[in-house]
Amino acid sequence: MPAPADRPVRADARANEDKLLAAAALAFARDGAAATLKQIAKDAGVGIGTLYRRFPTRERLVDATYRYETARLAARASDLLAGLPADRALRAWMSEVLDHLAAKHGMADTLKTLLQDDERLGSRTREQMAGAIEEFRRAGVAQGVLRDDVPAADLLMSLAGVTVVAGAAHQRAQGERLLDLLMDAVTRSDRWRTV
Repeated sequence: MPAPADRPVRADARANEDKLLAAAALAFARDGAAATLKQIAKDAGVGIGTLYRRFPTRERLVDATYRYETARLAARASDLLAGLPADRALRAWMSEVLDHLAAKHGMADTLKTLLQDDERLGSRTREQMAGAIEEFRRAGVAQGVLRDDVPAADLLMSLAGVTVVAGAAHQRAQGERLLDLLMDAVTRSDRWRTV
């Protein structure tokens, strides 16, 4: 008999899982560590038993929510590029990264332990985020709106710096201003360069 993780997931079970993970991300962003599993199940429109069958512990829910939100955020690059010029798409995406942080801070204690226990989780997150940034970068260079001499890794580290400052909800306005400064640095303009 295959292990539960190896079995295909039924469509209705996948839909319930997606609803639970989306509700969990919102609850962690809204309520922080005080988010209750009962409220998450209610917000998802499922019973608490459904939540516990899929995520028997809070740690499993946090882990799955973090992975789900990171993958969702990385996948947004293509959606945004389909409707906006690359520089505007990148800027909109970086604001979404700040939104993602709100949920991440609600899971901070549990997530810290998970990241310490599983180095691959942090590594995978960096790969996904760098991949999204590279997609924006390539499109922006091709459109002539982003500099071609700024690697995706540098953009990712700069964005990480902004997220450290903007981690607290009361710092969101400052985070948005810092993102504008970052965009000024990566858009095509040779006027300010010192090297």
